[in-house]
Amino acid sequence: MDILAIGGGGFQPTERYGARPGPLVEHALALTGKDEPKVTALYTATGDDVARIAQWYACWASYDKPVRASHVAVLPMPNVDDLRKHLLGQDAVYVGGGSVAGLMVLWRLHGLDAAFREAWEAGVVLFGVSAGSLCWHSGGTTDSFGPELRPWTDGLALIEGSNCPHYDSEERRRPLYQRLVREGALAPGFAADDGVGLHYVGTELHEAVSDREGASAWRVETTGETKVPTRLLG
Repeated sequence: MDILAIGGGGFQPTERYGARPGPLVEHALALTGKDEPKVTALYTATGDDVARIAQWYACWASYDKPVRASHVAVLPMPNVDDLRKHLLGQDAVYVGGGSVAGLMVLWRLHGLDAAFREAWEAGVVLFGVSAGSLCWHSGGTTDSFGPELRPWTDGLALIEGSNCPHYDSEERRRPLYQRLVREGALAPGFAADDGVGLHYVGTELHEAVSDREGASAWRVETTGETKVPTRLLG
C-alpha cells in the first residue's frame, strides 16, 4: 500500500523539448517490484488534455527500461470499458497536476474514488504531482477556484492529513498552509518542496525522497513546521 505524493516535478525536460522520467518517477516504479511494470496515467485535472497524454507516451518511447504504459480518460467518455478493472490491472497509477477540485468531481461521477481505494488496498502503487499529490489526502491548498489559493477539504482521504505541494516554489503556499492548519481550517499534514516525494506505506509517512539537493519535506502542525529528513535519490 504505497503512495508517492510529489510536491512538483517528477518528469524532467530533455534537450529536445520533450520529457523523461526523473528519479522520483523511477522510484515510484521501483516500488512495484516489477521488471516491466504496467503503469497508467490520468490527466483528469487538465481535462484529459491530449497534448499531455501524447507527452506521456512519448517519454516512455525513449526510456531505456521496459514499461507497459497506458492512460485513462473520462472526457468526453471513458476510453476503457471498465475503469475499475483497468486500475486494478496496473502495477502503478500516475495522476497529473491541474484542478484537484474538478478532478475529484469527475472521479466520483465515474466511480473512480472507490476504484482508487480498492486498487491501493490491493497493492497498486499510487503516485502523482501537485493535484496528483493533494488527491490522496483529506485536503490542502489549491488554486482550483482561481488565482488566489484556497483551502480544499474534499480529497480521497486515503491519507487522513492535509498536504501542500509547491512549498518552496510558490511564495503564497507556505504562509497560507501554516495559517490554515493553525486556525483549524485544514488538518495537520505534510508539505513538499518541488522535487520532493512523500512516500507513505499504508497511512504513515515512511520517508521523504528528493531528486535535487536542498529540497525538503515538512511536517506542519498547529504549532508550526518541522523539517522532515529527506533522502536524496541517486
